[in-house]
Amino acid sequence: MKNIVLVGFMGSGKTTIATALANRLKMRYVSTDDLIEKKEKRTINEIFTKSGEEYFRDIESKVVREVSDMENVVIDAGGGVVLREKNMENLKSHGVVICLTADDETIMARTQKYKHRPLLNVEDPKRKIRDLLAKRAPFYAKADHTIDTGKLTINQVVERVIEIVGGGRDQ
Repeated sequence: MKNIVLVGFMGSGKTTIATALANRLKMRYVSTDDLIEKKEKRTINEIFTKSGEEYFRDIESKVVREVSDMENVVIDAGGGVVLREKNMENLKSHGVVICLTADDETIMARTQKYKHRPLLNVEDPKRKIRDLLAKRAPFYAKADHTIDTGKLTINQVVERVIEIVGGGRDQ
């Protein structure tokens, strides 16, 4: 079976859906953000603050190359992983890339309780969400499939992903 790769904006449900999928399909869960934090021995927020976004994206690209070669994994890819075309090429090489989406109101509601979102540590996070969603839309459109998670339950999203990848059978 090909890897299942979830991309999408922060708060779209990638981590929640990826862990549920991995459990359901008996696959391994891999988070690019977790691997980056482990490699760097600091949080994503610290990396952004002390080293900047470009440095973070470079590390992220290296991690994407590594996870793309893994087998039988559900990959929870960071929200900005799509910004570099090579990342998408790597992820698609052994996986089905599914973009999880939600509208700005849903994302705001889902992310406002978390303080570890470096891109939202601004005066007007709602405007920042809208701006980033607009900027990233053409990149997210390169995914193989898209699922709007805004009005679906976790189980409904998991079922849709399973339908997309063929119910867990080899593709």
